[in-house]
Amino acid sequence: MSAIATESLPDARGHFGAYGGRFVPETLMHPLLQLEEEYFRAQHDPEFQRELNYYLREFCGRPTPLYFAERLTRELGGPKVYLKREDLLHTGAHKINNAMGQILLAKRMGKTRIIAETGAGQHGVATATVSAMFGMKCVIYMGEVDCARQALNVYRMKMLGAEVVPVTAGQKTLKEAVNEAMRDWVTNVRSTHYILGTAYGAHPYPLMVRNFQRVIGDEARRQILEKEERLPNLLIACVGGGSNAIGLFYPFLNDASVKMLGVEAGGEGIKPEKHAARFQGGSLGVLQGTQSYILQDEFGQIQLTHSVSAGLDYAAVGPEHAWLRDQNRVEYSYATDEQALNAFMKLARLEGIIPALESSHAVAALIERAPKMSKDDLVIVNLSGRGDKDVSQVANLVKL
Repeated sequence: MSAIATESLPDARGHFGAYGGRFVPETLMHPLLQLEEEYFRAQHDPEFQRELNYYLREFCGRPTPLYFAERLTRELGGPKVYLKREDLLHTGAHKINNAMGQILLAKRMGKTRIIAETGAGQHGVATATVSAMFGMKCVIYMGEVDCARQALNVYRMKMLGAEVVPVTAGQKTLKEAVNEAMRDWVTNVRSTHYILGTAYGAHPYPLMVRNFQRVIGDEARRQILEKEERLPNLLIACVGGGSNAIGLFYPFLNDASVKMLGVEAGGEGIKPEKHAARFQGGSLGVLQGTQSYILQDEFGQIQLTHSVSAGLDYAAVGPEHAWLRDQNRVEYSYATDEQALNAFMKLARLEGIIPALESSHAVAALIERAPKMSKDDLVIVNLSGRGDKDVSQVANLVKL
């Protein structure tokens, strides 16, 4: 796999080749243009960058360690495994990187109310956290099914002062939560900023979220060079919308020697409505503001999805990931629910680390690949979040 030049993407209209763009109602064009303008100003404003770096360091807990997983390495008998410990961030996942960047943008734009969607609840908790910190009103939309399986995070959001709105339409998961958040934004656009949680949606969100999350890969690159004096052979991250993965991958895209693997949710296997692996069963389409790979039927109706992990249970994937797959720069595979649960337990037992079910998909892919790799190889797995939120769900599925 060769390196690719990424500096020119997305283009001025937010396209990554055939993917991306802005497919939104007319009422949202102005706020998106305003957001894009403000984001580019902030990007070049040393004061904004100083403030963001201050909060990432002092409040969120960056930099996160790049941890050598010695017992996992020994058990797998293959490559030397490092874990990028995003699970150690305040609120328990990488989501706070993006939420912090976007709340500072909202403050610059004079917004007083924040809305967000959430699946596994980690983005909701991160958004509620930064809203509390800056004294802004906060409303989180979450599918009713996800509210039930992530009850702990619902309570955390409410503790932080957010209003959590259970969405009862459709499949009652992440896609429907995004729909409700977009409806709210259309109605309250003057006072409200929508902190979208992943590298998806209408331009500038995929670009902006990627850039707020690239701190993961920038740190990992410095850390591995410090520890091993060479770059890794392989990066692995789970892919829902794709923000933790693009955050890790992006700073390495120009390094031809570094392979990358994005892991989708294989659910109960690649059968219609039993998984959320867009690159296995999806096709090109438009959903919720952008053009990308989508799970849809022959009439363009969005198919139901399934994953044990609420954060990966989404019918579309970020447009930059679709483009990177076309370029053969990143390989995309999937892990089933069963493989993810096995990886969840294995990491807990071997390393004393309970990973999020989302991150467990990346660990599952490592377990599958490791026997075919050399002992000289270096692998970085992005541990995007911790599994406290998933323990009660796993307890119902895995008997100890």
